[in-house]
Amino acid sequence: MHDLIPHISSLQDATLKAELQQCIDGKTKPLGALGRLETLMMQLGLIQGTLRPQLREPQMMVFAGDHGLAAQGVSAYPSDVTWQMVENFLAGGAAVSVLARQHGLEMTVVDAGVAHDFAPRAGLVIAKIACGTQDASEQAAMSMDQCATAIAAGRKLLGQRPGNALLLGEMGIGNTSSAALLLARLADLPVADCAGRGTGLDDAGLTHKISVLEKVLQRHPEAREALPALAAFGGFEIAMMVGAVLQAAQENRVIVVDGFISSSAVLVASRLRPAVLERCVFAHQSEERGHALMLQAMAPAESALRPQPLLNLGLRLGEGSGAALAWPLLESACRVMAEMASFASAGVSEKA
Repeated sequence: MHDLIPHISSLQDATLKAELQQCIDGKTKPLGALGRLETLMMQLGLIQGTLRPQLREPQMMVFAGDHGLAAQGVSAYPSDVTWQMVENFLAGGAAVSVLARQHGLEMTVVDAGVAHDFAPRAGLVIAKIACGTQDASEQAAMSMDQCATAIAAGRKLLGQRPGNALLLGEMGIGNTSSAALLLARLADLPVADCAGRGTGLDDAGLTHKISVLEKVLQRHPEAREALPALAAFGGFEIAMMVGAVLQAAQENRVIVVDGFISSSAVLVASRLRPAVLERCVFAHQSEERGHALMLQAMAPAESALRPQPLLNLGLRLGEGSGAALAWPLLESACRVMAEMASFASAGVSEKA
């Protein structure tokens, strides 16, 4: 497992940080007037090690997988919706497909473990570990070998792609349950606080879902650390996202994190390598109940690594839709750094 998890060093460079701050403060504006955009400008500069960060060939990767736990009625939709939505992605009809086209994002759909045989075609990578995970209420969702294979596959797939930015997306009926279980176990929280309505469960459905998840946690008392918890509760798509996040962080790519499910992969990755968080831009805070708690669980409140989502639009779709919506803010941050005049270059008087 040690070879599976790459070394990821901290980006903290006091000299570069001071130079970036001087550059940002010298723009023709009052100090701090661009608010959170200035924080983003600083982060992108630190990730890329330059005063003029640039985003090139961004990769939107949507990982899909089925979950054996879905047989316990934890979703309002049947498992067939996973493969049907993959077809919708490939046909260009899903929300994330529309947004990726709008913003010029190269989109790849990865079959990490869907219970369906897809015809090969452009835009689809078939990297199936198995036809869905096992039912976590009866046994571990995946073996440790399967978990390692999925992480390695995520690393390899990302490493084969160009560009310096990764946007995370996912699809998998039942995967809000996996994310809630990972949060509950890794943050030591009551699962009732972590589990939400997912695909739209009513009150009775949510009560049933929580009851199932409590039994799953009781079934796996030994799964306390990041990788055992991922194997016990996670989906193949979450494990592959963990691998992609680790690889992206090692390569100093900007990682744009979507909602609850994508964040669960980052939670696992950050427990393995905390410096991952320095490369992560959290696109939005999801409406899914556990997402705010998950963001808080990433790092202490006083830490500079505590995630600060860019948007709060009440989203709970997944797919990478929130990451795509936030993408123009990253582009704007780079443009402002490169093109906005300084007081000196514009001949504008600074504050007395």
